[in-house]
Amino acid sequence: MQKKTLVAYFSASGVTARVAREIADAVGGDLYEIRPSQPYTAADLNWMDKKSRSTLEMNDLSCRPAIAEPVQNMEQYDTVMVGFPIWWYVEPRIVDTFLESYDFSGKTLIPFATSGGSGIGRAEKSLQDHCPKAVWRKGQLLNGSGAADWAKGVQNS
Repeated sequence: MQKKTLVAYFSASGVTARVAREIADAVGGDLYEIRPSQPYTAADLNWMDKKSRSTLEMNDLSCRPAIAEPVQNMEQYDTVMVGFPIWWYVEPRIVDTFLESYDFSGKTLIPFATSGGSGIGRAEKSLQDHCPKAVWRKGQLLNGSGAADWAKGVQNS
């Protein structure tokens, strides 16, 4: 059976989406956008506003925003590359929704993130806590060029 890769990503502003497309093209993977059933508005994403939707979600560890549509036939994928922007030093809560929606036991999960200044370390630990039965590979912060080369290298290692 041929190994298949899914590049699943959440992108609020389009930055992570561009990186995810580059990665999917580089590794020949299927692309899946983790879209919220209720799209985020600019006001929702204002992290300076303590009452904005994103701030309220990130302050509630149990918050799991609903996803618009599920991945079809998740069982066909051996490797899932999970992309997201760093919010409050970790992954957005909707990524937790995604991770908790499927059985990733034995699958290889590889995180990648975009960020204006935070590293990926705390997010990696958080992701592993949500999905301990997956085989986690080291993630990468990708804020520009180099995503395709990184993806090819990590996929073949």
